[in-house]
Amino acid sequence: MQQHFESITPSGLAHNSHVLKLDQQTVVIAANNGAVATKLRQMTSELISLFQARGCEVTGIQIKVQVYAPPPVVPHKPLILGKAARDALNKLDENLPDSPLKAALHRLGRRP
Repeated sequence: MQQHFESITPSGLAHNSHVLKLDQQTVVIAANNGAVATKLRQMTSELISLFQARGCEVTGIQIKVQVYAPPPVVPHKPLILGKAARDALNKLDENLPDSPLKAALHRLGRRP
């Protein structure tokens, strides 16, 4: 249903809404905001016809507003190794044979 919905709905509306479920021939659509919900409600009869033209048994459409709030962006804080951690990595590095792991530990032990 989601693929049908995306293909029959204008891209601006399709990107701001999605199909929640098909419940007894009624498509339930979630809109990200009130403006999108209003436009989808205005297009309900047209959307029903377009779904039916694609062979979907749809007799009704219900629009729900579900505001999407992206998770807050947390700034990346670089990790700083303490002196004890660097010393432990350097000690481990000394006991390993030459390998990619030894090279990675050596680089990590040199970081501030």
